[in-house]
Amino acid sequence: MKFIRPFRRDSGTRTTDGRHRRSRARGAPGPLSRRRRLLLTSATVVSAVLVAVLALRNVSEPSAAGEECEPTALLEPPCGAWFGAFVPHERADLEDKVKAYEDRVGRKLDIVYTYHDMSLPEGTRREGQLLTPEEQRVGDDRMLLLSWESKWWGGTKKQQPTWKEIAAGELDASVIDVQARRIKDYGERTGKKVFLSFDLEMDTRTPDNGTPAEYVKAYRHIHDRFRELGVDNVVWTWIITGYLNHADLFERMYPGDGYVDWIGYNQYNYYRCHATDWLTFEQTQTTSHDWIRKNISDDKPLMLSEFGTAVDSARPQRQAEWYAQVPRVLKDLEGVKAALQWNYRDPGPHCNLALANDAAWESLRTVVADPYLNQPLK
Repeated sequence: MKFIRPFRRDSGTRTTDGRHRRSRARGAPGPLSRRRRLLLTSATVVSAVLVAVLALRNVSEPSAAGEECEPTALLEPPCGAWFGAFVPHERADLEDKVKAYEDRVGRKLDIVYTYHDMSLPEGTRREGQLLTPEEQRVGDDRMLLLSWESKWWGGTKKQQPTWKEIAAGELDASVIDVQARRIKDYGERTGKKVFLSFDLEMDTRTPDNGTPAEYVKAYRHIHDRFRELGVDNVVWTWIITGYLNHADLFERMYPGDGYVDWIGYNQYNYYRCHATDWLTFEQTQTTSHDWIRKNISDDKPLMLSEFGTAVDSARPQRQAEWYAQVPRVLKDLEGVKAALQWNYRDPGPHCNLALANDAAWESLRTVVADPYLNQPLK
């Protein structure tokens, strides 16, 4: 795939002392007699077996909760969270790569994440074409998250779009309107909506692409232009890095509640990739989650739009242990309605964030079988 992730600036230091509002008090148990210990142990084993049986039953019957768990108009699952992923691919082999990932993880993805630039068609180039034929086929029985970047990958400096140009309508005829009509047509033919993100991690793109105020104007212009053209099958998704040393930028670059349906953030355990301490899944997610809830929105559905971990070469099982925490933590993150695993690498040494071994795959396989992550798509 001809996609190069932007370098995540200021990613070396993160606050890890945030505490979730649902933290539980812990008390020390008193001494127990041998007989009482045996009784409690037996009861615990029986309970664990019952829980496992119910969990397997729920996995095989994800729609058991009935109509109350059907997705909302904004594709929000009321009873749990979606599971999705970014799977590296070339445009033409998207279906095969997604199927191979699903075979290995043991289930179908709810959301498939793809990236596009704002380039014009040149020969066989399709980077700027939203909803390629392959994406549409993948979207037949999955949801799509399209990340649309104000870039021309591999283009000249003159070809790079700016937020100021977008906000002024200079790309309407050549880019914005063309893609808006493609999305509208997709909705009319299939009845399906798509998640659409404009310039994910925009907090890393200023000042190169423009000022925070110009970003907000560009985002709003695209949103309003889609509305003028009658595009009503977009779920507008605003995705930031989540690094709280960019907190001021987040507040200045938020387009407003009337322009955003979902809020996403991308947080990782980078470890040696950016020379940080090893951070648990909970440490990577909770502080950013709580800050967003307090400072941006206390009710918008949230998306872990990219999550993952580097490996620890000294402890090969550590990546598997990291993923095993996901369901417990996810259920405690109020309003998080989707979690998308990043199964690829970032630029730089030690920055391969893909699942590294069979143990990690088996751990994720167990995670995504959890009933909480198995919600009805219809």
